[in-house]
Amino acid sequence: QLQLVESGGGLVQPGGSLRLSCVASGFALGNYAIGWFRQAPGKEREGISCISISGGTTDYADSVKGRFTISRDNAKNTVYLQLNSLKPEDTAIYYCAAEAVLWGCNLFAERYDYWGQGTQVTVSS
Repeated sequence: QLQLVESGGGLVQPGGSLRLSCVASGFALGNYAIGWFRQAPGKEREGISCISISGGTTDYADSVKGRFTISRDNAKNTVYLQLNSLKPEDTAIYYCAAEAVLWGCNLFAERYDYWGQGTQVTVSS
């Protein structure tokens, strides 16, 4: 069974940090580009970051650029998203997704093949 599992979410104060993890089971994450998406209550799902198979290409939404960092460890079948300088508007459910593409990555949700269940990030004082 192909599965992605996110972890690392939680409650953090503004300005704080979290590291999210996305672990694959049932398939080799190293064969997929990975994207991180988030959805806040009443808002549309937003693509926030992605990383290519090799890790050589990354992309970020303007809303998180300079604050979030994506990385991957294919040997551990895991992709990470480091969240720094968190703001209340970062509060959302964060999802990782996998796309079977050989080159590059993108922030378009409809292109992704597999999705995790999400992890809640709440930024509040």
